[in-house]
Amino acid sequence: MYVADSRGTPAPAVTPESPAVAPGTSPGRRAALAPTVLALGTVSLITDVSSEMVTAVLPLYLVAGLGLSPLGFGLLDGLYNGVSALVRLTGGHLGDRLGRHKALAGIGYGLSALCKPLLLLVHTLPAIGAVLALDRTGKGLRTAPRDALISLSAAPADRGRAFGVHRAMDTAGALIGPILAFLILRGAADGYDAVFTVSACVAALGVLVLVLFVPGRRTTAAPGAEPVSLRASVGLLRRRDLRRISLCALLLGLCTVSDGFVFLLLQRATGIADRWFALLPLGTAAAFFLLALPLGRLADRIGRRRVFLGGHLALLLLYGLLLVGGQHPALPYAVLLLHGGFYAATDGVLMAAAAGTVPEEHRGAGLALVQTGQALARFAASLGFGAVWTVWGPRPALAVAAALLAVAAALCVRLRPGADA
Repeated sequence: MYVADSRGTPAPAVTPESPAVAPGTSPGRRAALAPTVLALGTVSLITDVSSEMVTAVLPLYLVAGLGLSPLGFGLLDGLYNGVSALVRLTGGHLGDRLGRHKALAGIGYGLSALCKPLLLLVHTLPAIGAVLALDRTGKGLRTAPRDALISLSAAPADRGRAFGVHRAMDTAGALIGPILAFLILRGAADGYDAVFTVSACVAALGVLVLVLFVPGRRTTAAPGAEPVSLRASVGLLRRRDLRRISLCALLLGLCTVSDGFVFLLLQRATGIADRWFALLPLGTAAAFFLLALPLGRLADRIGRRRVFLGGHLALLLLYGLLLVGGQHPALPYAVLLLHGGFYAATDGVLMAAAAGTVPEEHRGAGLALVQTGQALARFAASLGFGAVWTVWGPRPALAVAAALLAVAAALCVRLRPGADA
């Protein structure tokens, strides 16, 4: 098996005719997953329990509790998802330059953990926005170094499986988080404050597991490789395959309605009571958890680009159901299944595809470029969707998003990033 701490020589190129096989493993057997993948999966599981506790109640807390308009929520939601884009390149580049991906990931996890108790102290839009921006800064610092560690720990032909396992473990935390938030809201007098307090404690545990159990040896560039510099990192977009993958992620991200809006739209369409709202992310997380590994393996076999685009077709179908589904009792289950399937087919699969387009010494920066374009696009999508909802209403806003997604998917079908994607 390939591990991040044993990269003396670059991995051989992988083609459909000669799939990569881990050292010491027969061609008919799949290599065991690296300990780094499993350790990072555990960290993500714990951290996602913390973050999804907050995410599950945040839309209702902001809109119903603090009385924010859809435009105000769109601004905060876009900030929550978009600010990390401003620092992802920093995290990816520094991880490559210093050869210390674990250290950068640890700083990011720690910064996000510090933000959870701050939510107890802020109750205005600017203050909440500042705390969410700081939390997303931590996410931006950790995401690319963490994904670089995963990609460097897996054989090229098994990257979809490795990211699928990590995302499944990550999503197990997303299953537990909303349940905890739901139970706390039902049992605590000051429900929101109790959710934020427990979330802070769980986040601190995740940082401790990272420090103690994730391998953290320093990595160095291979002999003769291009020096790691900011100019070289940005120049990665000269690579045709990476540029096309980044463009697909950006175009489709511009048409992706954020989770908070999906759940608010589903509540409006079905009349789900406020007390059940915190459980809606649970349905998405359950589908994501069940489908992440199978779709990761499928992407390794039939092509990651196909699975990635298929995930966005599932999202388009979700939009259509919300537009025409009415009060059908099966609507919530269908929407949440498609929502989880969308993430299972796109999140880890995109990183597995992008990892094959950049050399190991620039892996963090290369993944960060793709993540940055996607995050900025989703930030713009949240602002735009919130603005259209405020002016025209929710159904016209969703119809516009669906039309744009159909056009973007058609354009991306014509972009062929390469054999590994």
